[in-house]
Amino acid sequence: MEERLQKIIARAGVASRRRAEELITSGQVTVNGRMVTELGSRADASTDHIKVSGKLIHGAQEHVYLVLNKPAEVVATMSDPEGRKSITDFLRGAPARVYPVGRLEYHASGLLFLTNDGELANKLLRTHGLRQTYLVKVKGTLTDAEIAQLEKESSARIERQRRGDNSWYEVTFAEARRDPLRDKLAALGHPAEKMKRVKLASIELGNLPSGRFRELSQDEVASLKKLVTKQAARTSGAGGKNNSARRDAGAKGKRR
Repeated sequence: MEERLQKIIARAGVASRRRAEELITSGQVTVNGRMVTELGSRADASTDHIKVSGKLIHGAQEHVYLVLNKPAEVVATMSDPEGRKSITDFLRGAPARVYPVGRLEYHASGLLFLTNDGELANKLLRTHGLRQTYLVKVKGTLTDAEIAQLEKESSARIERQRRGDNSWYEVTFAEARRDPLRDKLAALGHPAEKMKRVKLASIELGNLPSGRFRELSQDEVASLKKLVTKQAARTSGAGGKNNSARRDAGAKGKRR
């Protein structure tokens, strides 16, 4: 059965669908010896000879889902042109070749999700509103007024965890907006000294040691897929309502 080429590549675990599209348009994919650069191209994985960057796709492999507790000052990519440590250094013994989904900044530590399931990776990257939670250690202690200000400006929920000369806070975002928070903390005189992601969507880091990885259970994978599907539908519905409201407002303006 013929399918879109990027879907075949993603299902085979070679790359996410978005990355597969880039591979196609950059001329790195061939079908039966012919270079294919059109995104609408279709192929049959059971009969066609498909190569990506010169390597033959042998069909879909078993999907693997991992959580890595990334140490701080490690690049959240498979390699780094500057020679810094990358997550590849911590994936020895992994059951399959996997890729990180989303990003985790260089100085932050904690939960990084990796998989060879291109379909799920693509859905995660395109779905808005998935919550992620960090533990943040700041210089000094935030006042109630400062917490309220930060919550308003960064659209985050901030809860005190441990008081001290340098206090810890649990910060939950509905979008990837950590960098503005880091900047705002610095502007208030409370720069972030440590940031550790402990939850992404329905996945929790738990007590996984730094630099180690584990496979997600079947229940965890099922919960993640269910949450992503639900959130995507909710986002799509909200977008439809907003579009309808804009159309109604436009129609009223014309009548006037």
